[in-house]
Amino acid sequence: MTKPENKKKQNLILDGHKLAWHRERLEAWLAGERIAPITIDCALTRRCTYNCVYCYSKLQIHDEQKMTRDVIFRFLDDAAEIGVKAISFVSDGESTCSPHLEDSILRGKANGLDMALGTNGYLLKIDRLEEILPALTYLRFNFSAGEPEAYSKVMGCRIEAYYRVIEIIKECVRIKRKKNLSVTLGLQMVLLPEYENQIIPLARLGKKLGVDYTVIKHCSDDELHTLGVDYSKYFTMGDTLREAESYSTDDYLVKAKWSKIMSGGTRKYSRCYGAPFMPQFSGSGLVAPCGMLFNSRYAEKFHIGNIIDTPFKEIWKSKRYWEVMDYLASDKFDARTDCACLCLQHKINEFLWDLKNGDISLDEPAGEPPDHINFI
Repeated sequence: MTKPENKKKQNLILDGHKLAWHRERLEAWLAGERIAPITIDCALTRRCTYNCVYCYSKLQIHDEQKMTRDVIFRFLDDAAEIGVKAISFVSDGESTCSPHLEDSILRGKANGLDMALGTNGYLLKIDRLEEILPALTYLRFNFSAGEPEAYSKVMGCRIEAYYRVIEIIKECVRIKRKKNLSVTLGLQMVLLPEYENQIIPLARLGKKLGVDYTVIKHCSDDELHTLGVDYSKYFTMGDTLREAESYSTDDYLVKAKWSKIMSGGTRKYSRCYGAPFMPQFSGSGLVAPCGMLFNSRYAEKFHIGNIIDTPFKEIWKSKRYWEVMDYLASDKFDARTDCACLCLQHKINEFLWDLKNGDISLDEPAGEPPDHINFI
């Protein structure tokens, strides 16, 4: 049996974006055309088995509806039909709580979509891992502390959950190696300043488990600073983060999202150009530009529709969809004051801002195309 491809030696971008490799879509956008998203970030439910202390979903309260199998499949069919390239089940809910998760992954893959899943892993069905792993481009476990007691506190669950999820991760690694699968398996830490002491234990744990990577990211806060994240405290963590990255080997990558962690929560752009390329939908079926605008207080300005009530391809073609996208890109909107900190589209917004303002040109990107190219 040959060894699975080495993800560290490949171009696995964990701090940046891959938009430059989608030149055709960029040229259409620059020409003023109405483009289909490249990646859609969404959930299949708003429910969750955990109660993480940093949970942004708690700040996104809005009317909830439940998505049926037929609704999800219609959405996946519509996405493929209009030219979407990838779907990541990562948003404001734990998609493993949906009874339709596994079938949805398989449906999306059968439609030609690249599929991915971000999860705490607790409810993953071990007896279906061999089905879904070949259909996933990546499977990322949200694992924000390396030690059991800290894991329980930061992720709002019983300590027993730590051990259960570790066994599920081990099984994923075993299946990947046995079947020589290309799926990338990773751990993601949402770093709260008070849990700096969990960075090294998690880097060690990921190496021990045999996953492909561990990524350490910032914690997003809303524009009201409800979570109270003090971004200045990240500035003192450089040595710890560099030590964590030193655990990288030829088979295992540890990466801090330096550009966001050390940004101070600020942005240089005033327009949101990224939403048409990578919108984010709620597990309630709500279609909105991004998760930071799911809350009901944004309904009048930014809520577009719901895929439970209306097929996605009709929503995408609608006047309302493009009114909202155009408003975000207009001088009536200022991302520096009207948005929350370090959003999903932050990195592509930086790139699109420079491109739109002529600070960079649309050249062919150098080097080999990166891994996971359709998850921009």
